Amino acid sequence: MERIAIDMDGVIADTTEQFFSFDERDFGKRRTLEEITGKPESVAFPRGKEYVRTKDFFRTAPVMKDSQNVLSALNKQYEMFIVSAATEFPLSLFEKHQWLQEHFPFITWQQMVFCGSKTIIDADIMIDDHFKNLDPFKGRTILFSQPHNLLLQSSKHQRVNSWKEVADILL
Repeated sequence: MERIAIDMDGVIADTTEQFFSFDERDFGKRRTLEEITGKPESVAFPRGKEYVRTKDFFRTAPVMKDSQNVLSALNKQYEMFIVSAATEFPLSLFEKHQWLQEHFPFITWQQMVFCGSKTIIDADIMIDDHFKNLDPFKGRTILFSQPHNLLLQSSKHQRVNSWKEVADILL
């Protein structure tokens, strides 16, 4: 059985929408997709670094459309792990665990990998929204589109724009 590693933030947890919400709350105006495309979250959202250290930022992030159904199906066909570089934001560890339990109850604690660098991950396939995690990965890579990576190109990574596209490729 092939092993698949799936990122959380920006892949199954809609942290972009969470950034938009926090930013709109603080500045009274919702930024447009055009304003943030091609920029890291920390640049696109002036208080982005503060937000990721705020209680409940990760706990209350919306679920990415169609991710629950597709992950449930993937979980039956692959040895699946949710991999998050969560130790970068220590407050997020418990919140991410709770979030996964609530929204993906079929994922067991043994399938949750909270780490620092994802270079330690040994899998056949990795789905992530950051080149820094996909570039050193030795297996097949799938780049999940997010505003911060939309202007970047790579022939090494297969780009997807939705979980329906992931299903078409892997199921």
